[in-house]
Parts: sequence; C-alpha cells; structure tokens
Amino acid sequence: MSERATSREKPRTVLLRGGHVYSPADPFATAMVVEGDRVAWLGSEGAADSFADGVDEVVRLDGALVTPAFTDAHVHTTATGLALTGLDLTSCTSLTAALDRVREHAAARPDDRVLLGHGWDTTAWPEGRPPTRAELDAAAGGRPLYLTRVDVHSALATTALLDQVTGVRELPGFAADAPLTAAAHHAVREAAHAAVSPAQRAAAQRAALRRAATLGIGSLHECAGPDISSAEDLTDLLALAAEEDGPRVFGYWAEAVTGAEDARRVRELGAVGAAGDLFADGSLGSHTAHLHAPYADAPHTGAAHLDADAVAAHVAACTEAGLQAGFHAIGDAALSAVTDGVRAAAERLGTGPVRALRHRVEHAEMLTAAHIGAFAEFALIASVQPGFDAAWGGETGMYAQRLGADRARGLNPFAALSRAGVPLAFGSDSPVTPLDPWAAVRAAAFHRTPEHRISARAGFAAHTRGGWRALGRDDAGTLVPGAPADYAVWRTGELLVQAPDTRVAGWSTDPRSGTPGLPDLSPGAQLPLCLRTVVGGRTVFARPNE
Repeated sequence: MSERATSREKPRTVLLRGGHVYSPADPFATAMVVEGDRVAWLGSEGAADSFADGVDEVVRLDGALVTPAFTDAHVHTTATGLALTGLDLTSCTSLTAALDRVREHAAARPDDRVLLGHGWDTTAWPEGRPPTRAELDAAAGGRPLYLTRVDVHSALATTALLDQVTGVRELPGFAADAPLTAAAHHAVREAAHAAVSPAQRAAAQRAALRRAATLGIGSLHECAGPDISSAEDLTDLLALAAEEDGPRVFGYWAEAVTGAEDARRVRELGAVGAAGDLFADGSLGSHTAHLHAPYADAPHTGAAHLDADAVAAHVAACTEAGLQAGFHAIGDAALSAVTDGVRAAAERLGTGPVRALRHRVEHAEMLTAAHIGAFAEFALIASVQPGFDAAWGGETGMYAQRLGADRARGLNPFAALSRAGVPLAFGSDSPVTPLDPWAAVRAAAFHRTPEHRISARAGFAAHTRGGWRALGRDDAGTLVPGAPADYAVWRTGELLVQAPDTRVAGWSTDPRSGTPGLPDLSPGAQLPLCLRTVVGGRTVFARPNE
C-alpha cells in the first residue's frame, strides 16, 4: 500500500483498487474512487482502469477489505485517554495485584497533584472486595488518589483526596470504608479532575483519538455533562478535534432542559443534543441501576435519579427547541420512567414531532417487551454496548450475580430490538469497555444469550451507519457515491456472512444473494487489522510499512 502524509493538505482524488469494497451499491466491488471528501464511484477492477490516469493517488489494496469507518456512539474521550496513559486496573485479577499497580504508579508519577486510575472490578477477585481506605492510603504513599470502578459509577479515594473536598463525608453516597457513589462520588470526581491541567487533558484527548483512529474509528459521540466531566472538557475536545486530523467528534451535553434558554446554552457548547449520560439511574455493577424488584445480592432496588415527569419535561422542552434529547437508563424501573416520560411528552406535543428528533437512550439493558414497543413507537435510538454482555453476561457473570440468572438472561436483547425496528447504534462507553469495534460486532453476533444474537452484518451496520443515524444523518456510514469519504482499510482473512439462523447464512453466502461478506468474527478468530483510516478524504492513520 502507498504511503501518505497525515497533515491537513487539500484532499485529492484517490483510486483504491485490487481489494474488496463493502458496499450496498455494489456487493462485488473491488475498487473505489474518492474525490475530495466524498465517495465518487465503486465498481470492478476492469472498470477501474479508466480512472487510473486521472487520479492523484492509486492505492493498491492487495486483497485488503475497505469498509465504512466505524462510529463509536458512546465515549468518554478524556477519561479514555487518561486510562491509556495512566493507571489502568482493568487487567488486575486480584486485590493484591491492584494495590501493587497503585504503588508502581505512585512511584512513577511523583509530580502529579492527584493520582488518577480506572478499571477496578472485584467481581472475579479472590478477595471478593475492594481495597480499604487504609490499604489505598498506604499504597499511594499518603497522596491524593481517585480510582473509578470499571463502570465509572462508583469510585475509591484516599484520605488525602477526601480531605480536599469540604463536607464530602456528609453527602449521600459516602460511607466510612466503602466505594463512593451518588453525590459524594460526583464531588470527589470534580475535585480529582480539577487537578488535571489543560496540557494533561489535551494529551489524554489526543491519545484517545489516536487510539480510535488506529482501530478504524472515524467518528465518536462524546457523552459529556456536569455530572461526569465539565463544559471546558467538552469545548476543548471539540476544538482539538476540529483543528487536528483525526476522528470526527460529536458532543452531547447531559443536562436537563426546561426551555429555550437551556437549549441555547447546550448549542453554545457545541453539543448536538441534550443527551448521553443524563442519568435516570446508575449501573448494575455498582448496585445503582434502578430496578422494579430488589437485587439478588443486595436488599434494595438501586437509585432513581429521574422520574417520568422529569423525563417528560426534558423531552418536551428539547422537542420544542428542535434539539435531540436522551437519557442513561439501565435498570427496568429506569427504562419504565424513560418510556413513560417520552409517552407523556408525545401526548402533549404529538407523536410525530417526538419521533422526528430521534431521541436516544444509552445502554437500555434491562428491557421488557413493553419498553421495546415504546422505543419503536417513538423512534427512540437504542445506543447500546455489546461489550457489556461480553464482559459481564453469561450464567455466572456479574449480571447473574446481581440479578439472578433468570433476569440476567433478558439483558441486552439486540435481536428483539432489531425485529421491532428499533434503530441500534453501537458504542463502547470507553473506558468502561475498550475501544474495539470489531470485538463489539462479534459480541452482538455471538451474544452469551443465543436468542439475543443478531447477524454480523446487522451489528456492523449498527456500528457504522447506526451512529450516523443517531445523529439524524442518513447519508453517511456507508460507501455509496455521494457519501462522506470516511472509510477504513483492513487486512483480514476470508469474508463470510454470519447470521444466527444458518438458513439465512446459507442463502446469503450464495452468490445470487448479492450479500457482501465480512471478516470471520467467530470466537477465537483473529480480528481484522486496520491498515488505514480516512476521514473526510484525509488519512488520519496509516500503519507503518504497509
């Protein structure tokens, strides 16, 4: 493959040939022409000869696969970058290993005002518990330390950090020797993030965007808000993404809207919607997702942050302002509040105006048939994370521990959503699960609960076109003439059609079906390697020596 600089030079005309182009316009395409920032043509190798002399660059694919670039529909960019460049506990398999890693990190970062880390999860630790505050204090050498659980809905903090937050010990969610949740967590998080300098924040954001580009991700939905980041974090990220080559970034700001003035402030931040992590509840791992019936391993039903009236007010105000609304909702009670609230807003304003804005729900894990029906009725986008099931599903996983096996089997019902016509947009919630789009498509195609599986093709669409549709864009996320030239080039093996129903798979692989193939995503199979990522006709990643 030819090399190309990644500076912001004027886009040129490029012919890619000698590979496989994944496109509904021509399932047998082996070549593609890009003019500026748009796809201009797709077709056969023979027809490509007529373009060869009139283009600025010819990329010889040598059998590589060209696909639309992925969209990750739920990311926390700065937190992702801090995890990539700092203290990451996601691979720790025990309390002892986690404390050792804290000690090593503290020794390596003597000048940090606050030590930041992410990813602890006691689910499979033999000790079955997080570190005590005394253990953390000792491991951090008495310094301020903030460690988020893998789901980011609870955290650990050392005494030195708690002492910097006035009144934290009186806030809801504080316990003497337990993870922080609710208001106490938010207060400590704000203090910890305030210690991150603008230069550190920019470095973390660049690291996350670079990582995304190496994985064929061409666009990200940044889910920001006052309870999870800051306005400055969002505006700085959007400015950086606009100034430098890399994935596109679309920002969401998760703050309740009550009228036109609130909607104006959201737009002034550069956000495309008042959505993302506007919390109706918390998470299952932290026992804060809001349930109709108590947890299997805790004598309560979690935390409700919004009721149906609050949801209705937000959706109605956003709809009247022409602004996309959305919520974070995981537990069945939280999803009931969201769907009941959306219905109330539709009764007030009419179903048509509500449907037109494509309001979205993040995570949407514990869905009932009634919830799914409401999603379809009101054209709600299901912004979901297949990596959650891969990490925590199954008969003995964290979900089963929290809910019992019967309730856990109902989580993340992608097939039922798809059958009902609910638009799916796949994401990672990084750093909760890593940026890894092919692994997410695999997780949906090989869901731990077989009846929830969807075809690899449907999962791929949810991770490409689905993210654009969630933004209200139907012209992107696919390689057809006139579409944005956001694409990725992959080294991969044999192309297949994988579907839960073997009868569908059998017909789809028949050449008469005209169904384009995708890489083998079977568990254990090697996932594709990204060779090049292009956004708007500009190369934002090129693997060396390819």
